Amino acid sequence: MNAVAEALTGTQKVAVVLMNMDQVRAAEVLKQFSEAEAEEITAEIIRLRRVDPTVAERAIAEFHEITVKGGWNARGGRDFAAGLLEATFGSERAAGVMNRVASSMAGKSFEFLDTAEPGQMRTLLDGELPQTIALVLAHLRPEQASPVLAGLDDSLRTDVAQCIATMGTATPEAVRVVADTLKVRAGAVVASRETVEVVGGVQPLVEIINRADVSTERALLEGLELRDPELAEEVRSRMLTFADIVKLERKDVQQVLRGIDVAVLAIAMKGSLENVTEVIRTNLSERNREILDDEIANLGPMRMSQVEEARADIVRAIRNLEAEGSITVQRADEDEYVY
Repeated sequence: MNAVAEALTGTQKVAVVLMNMDQVRAAEVLKQFSEAEAEEITAEIIRLRRVDPTVAERAIAEFHEITVKGGWNARGGRDFAAGLLEATFGSERAAGVMNRVASSMAGKSFEFLDTAEPGQMRTLLDGELPQTIALVLAHLRPEQASPVLAGLDDSLRTDVAQCIATMGTATPEAVRVVADTLKVRAGAVVASRETVEVVGGVQPLVEIINRADVSTERALLEGLELRDPELAEEVRSRMLTFADIVKLERKDVQQVLRGIDVAVLAIAMKGSLENVTEVIRTNLSERNREILDDEIANLGPMRMSQVEEARADIVRAIRNLEAEGSITVQRADEDEYVY
């Protein structure tokens, strides 16, 4: 695509200059920027793809200290950006930068939905396949997607939740088709923007569910449990962590700790945050604190997998007690209890 705008932003000008340099020299220049700045420049390189020679000439004219080779290079796009980043940061860091660029660019095709109300969103998505609805919700902010998901019929809601959690990558073309179709339906007049790959997964679903009410959460998890028990368990495990013990009231912490072996508790506390450690210690009797201290003192180096297993035992205990109605775990956007 040719850039025909009369004026470029500063970041776009840098992108144009780098696109007209050989990769080795461009990488040396890019190293002078911070990683955050490099991400912005990379995003512009991907967006610009090809640049009109006259536009490139105007941009490069501002960089008097750069030696310009004959003719203007029209390189750009994802492959060029990826190669430039690898030459600059190495393959591992380059992959991380590209992932963050993809994340920052993802969803921009759906920016026209930012001000849409949940009811309007459901009307807009009415009749769409679960996969299409999942693609759209995965692009929205969790706090915006959550009420939309909550308002769907039970069966469709479970379908969509499963699609979000198991979603792979979506091509820019597929995202563009969905976005353009919705724009027409919504009466939007904003020109479509190109996106890069979009990745779904369990975490976006967890963030959406965490902002839903308890009944929606329970219905979704029960629906997933019937279809895919392993997926439901993974969602549950991400929704509650060992550190969430600080969200419990004092009496609930004490109830949880009564059912945990001190040896398991000592392993789980290894490397824990200070506020987590404080909550646990202040809710043990003096005698049990002494036993816990002895266990901790006798612990040597532990594999992270051992620590995670011990923490998982405690998370299961919290979840079981919550399911029984014996304790209450604070949900998102509610006040937390920290002792």
